[in-house]
Amino acid sequence: MLTALADRKAKAVALHEGVRSTPHRALVLGPVLAQVWRPRPALVHALSGVLRDCAVPQARTSEPPMRETKAGRPECLACATGPDLADWRRIGTALGQAVLPVKKRPDAVDAWVALAAVRHGSAVIFTSDPDDLSAYLKVLAPPDVHVVAV
Repeated sequence: MLTALADRKAKAVALHEGVRSTPHRALVLGPVLAQVWRPRPALVHALSGVLRDCAVPQARTSEPPMRETKAGRPECLACATGPDLADWRRIGTALGQAVLPVKKRPDAVDAWVALAAVRHGSAVIFTSDPDDLSAYLKVLAPPDVHVVAV
């Protein structure tokens, strides 16, 4: 999704615009940002603009996960608490049990994205790897997480 936003792909931009009006900012996990970020001026400029509307959980200089409301700013417990040992074990289990597409290898970052969505509940993952994320979600078995291809 970040790459599609940096490239100003119409579908990604439209989806991102829609998420801008929700109480919870779009999440970009730190490892996902690290996979995409490169020291190229155009990319840095594009991603910096996108990140103003997103939250990177537990990053000190990130925007807060929840937007301000008339009653103040609510807190997101899933964003405020980091992964514990049980979460890392669940990621490992997903890596070991997911039936990935042919020629794909287990990816801990993708599995962490899937678990972050599970921890939030009623989440939507926007990704260019819908089959990979769906394979991890099948193992994690959330009742209400959806994957949208970008």
